[in-house]
Amino acid sequence: MSIKIERVAILGRHDDSRVAEPMTVLVEHLTKLGILVLCDEQMRLELPVKRIATDALSTDSDLMIAIGGDGTMLYAGNLARTTGVPLLGINRGRLGFLADVSPDEMLASVDHILAGKYSLESRQLLRARLSRAGANVGTETAFNDIVLQRRETGRMVDLVASIDDTYVNTHSGDGLIVATATGSTAYALSCGGPIIDPRLDAVVIVPICPHTLTDRPIVVPSSKSISIRMLEREDTQAEVVIDGRTLGAIGPEDLLTISASEQRIQLIHPPGYDYFSILRSKLFWGRDSRVREEVSH
Repeated sequence: MSIKIERVAILGRHDDSRVAEPMTVLVEHLTKLGILVLCDEQMRLELPVKRIATDALSTDSDLMIAIGGDGTMLYAGNLARTTGVPLLGINRGRLGFLADVSPDEMLASVDHILAGKYSLESRQLLRARLSRAGANVGTETAFNDIVLQRRETGRMVDLVASIDDTYVNTHSGDGLIVATATGSTAYALSCGGPIIDPRLDAVVIVPICPHTLTDRPIVVPSSKSISIRMLEREDTQAEVVIDGRTLGAIGPEDLLTISASEQRIQLIHPPGYDYFSILRSKLFWGRDSRVREEVSH
C-alpha cells in the first residue's frame, strides 16, 4: 500500500552551498507539484516553504528528506524515529552509506516515490541507559553506535562487558563500540569490525585499539541485553557518546545498559536501490586489479 504524500519536510545545513543548491531545486520542484514543503524555523533561504518547529517536522509530514552527509541523516533519524515517518537521504557528504541518493538522481528519485514506486526498509535502533547507584543518569537512542571511550587522558580504560548478565570479557584499550547493523559501516568498521547487512537485527561489539590482540569484535542478536562497567584505574576518565552526542561521563560506580529500542527508523528507497552496490561504490570493491597493473606498466 502506497503512502499518500502531500507534505514533505526537508532539512539540511542550508548555510552550506553544497546543500543549499539542491535544497532550492528540490523545494521549487515539489512546490510546482502542489506539495507543501516544511522546513525548520531556522531556515534562512528565501524559499516557498512553511517554517515550523523542529520537533514538528516528523509529526506534520508524510515524508522527510535529509540533504547532506550521514551526520545529517543521523540528526533526521533522531526526529523521524518518534513517529515512523519515512526518511530519504540525498547525499552531499563524503561516504554516504545512509544518504544514498545522488543529487543527479534526486528529482527522478523523488518523483518515483511520489508515484508510489519505492521500497521501505525498517532499521534497528539501540537504547542506551547510563545509571549510577541504581538511578538513571541519562537515556539516549542510537541509530549508528554507542561508544564508551577514554577522555582527557592517555591511559587505557578497562571495561567489563556482559551479555544477558553473563560475563563475556574485560576489554583494555581506548574503549568499546556497540553498533547497530546500520552503524557497522561507521566507526566500528574503522576499528576492524565486520559489515552487517542492515536488514539483520544484530549488534556488533568492537574494541577500540585493544591492548590484547586477541580481543576481537563479537556479533550478537539485538534481543540480548549488553551491560558495561568500567574498572577502577588511576587517572582514568571515560565518557559515553551516542551517534556523536555525549551522554555523559562514566565512572567505576556506573553501569551502561544497551538493548534494542522499541522505536525503529523507516528508510525509503527509490526503485533500483541496492545496498551492495553502495558498498562497492564507497569501498571500491569489485575493481579488477589486473587493469591497474596494466596501466602502471
